Amino acid sequence: MLETLHIPDNKEYRELKIYIDSLKGKKGAILFVLYKAQELFGYIPYEVQAFISREMNIPVSKIYGVITFYHFFRTQPVGKNLINVCLGTACYVKGSEDILKALSKELKIKTGETTSDRIFTLTTARCFGACGLAPVMAIGTNIYGRLNAQKAINIIKEIKEKELKETKQ
Repeated sequence: MLETLHIPDNKEYRELKIYIDSLKGKKGAILFVLYKAQELFGYIPYEVQAFISREMNIPVSKIYGVITFYHFFRTQPVGKNLINVCLGTACYVKGSEDILKALSKELKIKTGETTSDRIFTLTTARCFGACGLAPVMAIGTNIYGRLNAQKAINIIKEIKEKELKETKQ
């Protein structure tokens, strides 16, 4: 399949190739290459995995194994706003699962998915260390605490309105 895979000749692939070449022979280079690929592309789709495989002479299955082992690598594009709902004990006990369900219903996506307009991606985390504010969600670097389902939905609606206004300008 790699032989028939069409790799576009664009800036991102050229930059990734230069980076891979700079690391030839270095132990553990695959992690650095995957970080770079995600930085360049925003995620690591199969085509990028295949390119890395070819350039580094590593089986795609090994590359995919590394990507799926580490939670910070993504194989799907993410939205502009990454929503992380805490499912740690304090947050869970205080209703974070209800918040997650409400957001999923409101956004019409499941956990791990991105809205079709690429404004939101819904994910979960085990603990933010903000148990005193439970239940908590983070959107980007902003932490929202003492939530309930309706408060969380209202925050999402405000962000979406702001995003839509920005795209109209």
